[in-house]
Amino acid sequence: MEHSLKTERLILRKLTFYDSIFIVKLLNSPGWIEFIGDRGVRTEEDAKGYLQNGPLLSYEKNGFGLYLVELLETGDPIGMCGILKRDNLEHPDLGFAFLPEFMGKGYAYEAADAVVKYARKQLRIETLLAITLPENATSIKLLGKLGMKYDGVVKSPDSKENLNLYKLELKTD
Repeated sequence: MEHSLKTERLILRKLTFYDSIFIVKLLNSPGWIEFIGDRGVRTEEDAKGYLQNGPLLSYEKNGFGLYLVELLETGDPIGMCGILKRDNLEHPDLGFAFLPEFMGKGYAYEAADAVVKYARKQLRIETLLAITLPENATSIKLLGKLGMKYDGVVKSPDSKENLNLYKLELKTD
């Protein structure tokens, strides 16, 4: 993504170090801790390290990564959504997380749908995966709405927990 993706209500753009305060807030939100895991990001400096070794490195290495999701109307950051390439997965996977006050409003679907279309049309990704804890019903519902199908179980390389694996075949034009 050179500049940004725009939807009806959102803008998705590359993360920068200027987003570190938001990253501290998001990575310490209850949903992130429960379903993604505590990354030990407590300060702006921690957030800059997370950004440097995560999204920023991914942009450089893969040409894609997690993107900041902002409200189009106000510019307020509300979450992250994008594509990751994990060493333990054969194909890139979709990732998303939103602050609790912005959940249940359709923003996650709107952002994820834009990312899936971007993956298909611009990145020419043929297979997109997603992983989630089996108890994360909200994410599972969203993945289904995006057309992803359950494709088995994988072990998390970090926690060794079983994660549900979802798969979407993207037909490129």
